[in-house]
Amino acid sequence: MDLGDKNHVVCVLNAEGDIATETNIKNDRESIKTLFGKYKNATVAIEASTHSPWISRQLASLGCEVLVGNPRKLRAIWDSDDKTDKRDAKMLAQIARFDPKLLYPITHRGKQAQIDLEILQARDNLVKNRTNLINHVRGSVKAQGERLLSCSTASFHNKVVDSLPEFLKETLMPVVTIIGHLTEQIKAYDRKIDHISKEQYPETELLLGIKGVGAVTALAFVLILEDPERFSKSRQVGSFLGLTPRRDQSGEIDKQLRITKAGNPFLRRLLVGAAQYIMGPFGEDCDLRRFGLRLSARGGKNAKRRAVVAVARKLAVLLHRLWQHGEMYEPIHSNSKSKLAKAA
Repeated sequence: MDLGDKNHVVCVLNAEGDIATETNIKNDRESIKTLFGKYKNATVAIEASTHSPWISRQLASLGCEVLVGNPRKLRAIWDSDDKTDKRDAKMLAQIARFDPKLLYPITHRGKQAQIDLEILQARDNLVKNRTNLINHVRGSVKAQGERLLSCSTASFHNKVVDSLPEFLKETLMPVVTIIGHLTEQIKAYDRKIDHISKEQYPETELLLGIKGVGAVTALAFVLILEDPERFSKSRQVGSFLGLTPRRDQSGEIDKQLRITKAGNPFLRRLLVGAAQYIMGPFGEDCDLRRFGLRLSARGGKNAKRRAVVAVARKLAVLLHRLWQHGEMYEPIHSNSKSKLAKAA
């Protein structure tokens, strides 16, 4: 089934692999139930998209086996000179029939985890908007040859009022007021995140033992991975989050490429931010920091940036290990006690 925002295209193959039915259905629960109620125990292939989480859950409730293909891996579908919705649906069906592994199927997180994750994403959008508005106010004042006082983001709306130039107050005060409202709402989300973490996801307490990992990062890690047992090895988490380098090897050529950036970009950004704190001036002395500083000291082009990414990858692996084994984090460990920080 090729998913669309308003309509879906469905291609049904018979036992011989020939097209038995091609049809369009509306993008609503009743239409999906009416059509797929006839195909219980069938295998349904779809691509990951905005609607795929709830559609995959509904199809599973109707007794179908659902394969959610990874669009990044399905070049045969999206990179075609003759791309149509009908062709896409047919290709999905044929690939699923030939070898489902070629879809590189993904698993959507549960409904409650997705609902709780929306809290983090809503907060993230408020933070971005507040940053943009603060930059606008400071930039507007600088353009007039003035400069606002230095202060924290959370106190900006209170401390800059008196330092705003009189000729800009009428223009910028409404913006400052909105910044204040955003700050209050962000604080409300922070309280909600703390409450949810303690009441529903107590495992986040283990992850908070690493200085640089805050409540948002810890909860996002738990919600997005959802189940630590889905990975047989902790090293797989780095690849899952797109923090491992791409490979382009042929013969004696083995190029050094950028990271894949696969997986969830929100969590990847949070982990990189935590890695920057760990390697920054306020980071505590720990194995992660020492590892990053050793890489950075090697020099070379973009050494510091590469070191931050490497620390983020190592941090992701470490967080998974702590969560999976229920162990407390040791900033400086001995080899005899634990091998947690050796994972990379």
